[in-house]
Amino acid sequence: MKKVLLAVALGSICALSFAQGKDLKVAIDPTYEPFTFKTADGKPTGFDVDIANALCEQIKRKCVFVEQVWDSMIPGLQAKKYDVIISSMSITEDRLKAIDFTDKYYNTPSRVVVKKGVNYTGPASIKGKKIGVLKGSTQEKYAMGELKTVGVEVIPYEAQDQVYLDIKAGRLDGTVADFVEVTGGFLSKPEGKDYQLVGPELYIEKYFGIGAGIGLRKGETALKTELNGAIKAIRANGVYKKINDKYFKFDVYGK
Repeated sequence: MKKVLLAVALGSICALSFAQGKDLKVAIDPTYEPFTFKTADGKPTGFDVDIANALCEQIKRKCVFVEQVWDSMIPGLQAKKYDVIISSMSITEDRLKAIDFTDKYYNTPSRVVVKKGVNYTGPASIKGKKIGVLKGSTQEKYAMGELKTVGVEVIPYEAQDQVYLDIKAGRLDGTVADFVEVTGGFLSKPEGKDYQLVGPELYIEKYFGIGAGIGLRKGETALKTELNGAIKAIRANGVYKKINDKYFKFDVYGK
């Protein structure tokens, strides 16, 4: 009898430990430096990855990263291939129809990037130019709504780094991208030396939403509450600032 009771007790302890340490499957698109990219040995890294790990530590879970092509992120979440999306996904009205989000964990503007010497005075001034954007992104939505309508050729790509490769190869004239990402992932590198940011900072809510949040399936109320608490905690205890300062020279939490 004692052996049976001991076995039940041990089983209960193991079940509790498993629940507390359960893996959190996190979808990422590792082509978005400095938010999410890979080290030389193929490990995921970047601001989003560090934030995810900090949040997992806060809620006593282990992050397991699942690589996913950007425009398949939401279908993959709905199909339960992973638990959350922590990959610079902006909170927009359209996306909220399909999935839920936590509070924002950062908010940076988007910008138009073209070759130096181009006299950019607004979307119409680059009529006929070829602009590459990330397929399924808020930048694609903006480009389709504001650039294509005035005669700019907008070309969607599966990954942002493919956009930069085609700019370098001369197949594109520029891009619309997150300001921080395009600065770190392109403009600060040798291949971006002949290109520049033009026009205003783009915060237009109907295109870009209200900041990047963690994507969850509808109805995941307990997990959403946990993650919102964790975001507040790492903002308060200095962990967020430490991660922020590792990658950026300003607070990307933003407006």
